[in-house]
Amino acid sequence: MAINTQVTADHNAPPITQILAKFVSSHPSKGWDDAVDHEAHRTFMNWLGCAVGAATHESVHATLGAVNEFKPAPQASILGRAEKVDMANAALINGISSHTFDFDDTHLKTIIHPAGPIASAILALGEHIGASGRDMIDALVIGIDVSCRIGNAMYPNHYDRGWHITGSTGTVGAAAACARLLQLSEAQTGMALGIAASQPIGFRDQFGTMTKPFHPGGAAKAGLTSALMAKHGFTASTKALEAPRGMIQSISTKYDWDEITNQLGERFEISLNTYKPFACGIVIHPSIDACVQLRNRGVTADNLERLELKAHSLVLELTGKKTPKDGLEGKFSVYHGAACGIVYGQATEDQYHDDVVQSAQMVALRAKVIATVDNTIDEASVDVTAYLKDGQKIHIFVENAIGSLKNPMTDAHLNQKFSNLSVPIIGKVNTDALIAKCWDLKNLTSLQDLLKFSKPI
Repeated sequence: MAINTQVTADHNAPPITQILAKFVSSHPSKGWDDAVDHEAHRTFMNWLGCAVGAATHESVHATLGAVNEFKPAPQASILGRAEKVDMANAALINGISSHTFDFDDTHLKTIIHPAGPIASAILALGEHIGASGRDMIDALVIGIDVSCRIGNAMYPNHYDRGWHITGSTGTVGAAAACARLLQLSEAQTGMALGIAASQPIGFRDQFGTMTKPFHPGGAAKAGLTSALMAKHGFTASTKALEAPRGMIQSISTKYDWDEITNQLGERFEISLNTYKPFACGIVIHPSIDACVQLRNRGVTADNLERLELKAHSLVLELTGKKTPKDGLEGKFSVYHGAACGIVYGQATEDQYHDDVVQSAQMVALRAKVIATVDNTIDEASVDVTAYLKDGQKIHIFVENAIGSLKNPMTDAHLNQKFSNLSVPIIGKVNTDALIAKCWDLKNLTSLQDLLKFSKPI
């Protein structure tokens, strides 16, 4: 296996850009089994529900305000809103809203949120060019495969350097998906990938701010723009991804080319996609799951003396905010997540409102949580012990949290999650119709059959 973890260039890398261009442009429609097709529908629906749910968030208002300064042409829809803007900025806004609640899908192998950049880009483009639902599913599967395979090749070194891998790989994945939707030739697709390769987006220092959800939105816009530029003859290096001074070797000290090429077109990364039951960073989910179980066994904020939580170092590195100041910071606090599990038995967007994060009860309960590093515990697991005031001790070990690959959300769970997010924005009638259209996406001849239900009543 061609793995390199040193800061030395690989001058003999395989022609990754051209290999991917051929795959994107020539892989047959529905060139996978029914399970992959079904997972694509689950991915699309989960993404759309998250985008609609955050449609009225202040980050969306602010972005739309900035976009309207340019007086955009009304080419494409903003999910959950009546407005339309140009397709590039619709991709930007829908990408932002889909990630604002940190409730979107996760490719656990890389911690990429695949749908944000890719679905946002192809929905805007697809609406404008009159794509069918089948076209959308094909582009989604292929775009996610490109994004996640590049992520596999670089993770974890690339992520450890500080890149937000969703944005950095999402530009190329979105470009691939849009190139597919535009039916670009192999040569044009290679140019689209090359243009996108010069636009990796996002750093982890932005986590806990509005700029984190900008990353998938910015990647969607960049990928869409790259494909359109390639369509009109704009050129790029034919080795933009793999060259010694190309994207992958420049932004990562690991570049495992086999992760990109192995079983390309036979095994699809969307099969590894997962969906969040909790609206926060994925590494917090096992802790919330454990604390919900503790709550079900009688643990309360009042009878708890202290909570000892042992987790992998990545959990505290990403979500070690002991005293979050607002909801956005709360999404990156394992302490707040644990408190939500005990007090509320859940961690939806409601538990990340500023007033909840700042409440005296939650501040006091977070102070009772003692989190320590234990790297013998997997990133996806947690060991939690509750010490009660009456001397009782209750221990919970979560190996596979709800929402993980081994303990996945069902279709019924996704329907309920969608409803909880969407009904307050567009009402129950439109929500029910939108859910049905999402599940039937592959059979839709026009995206208008779906988008007409995505607006407020």
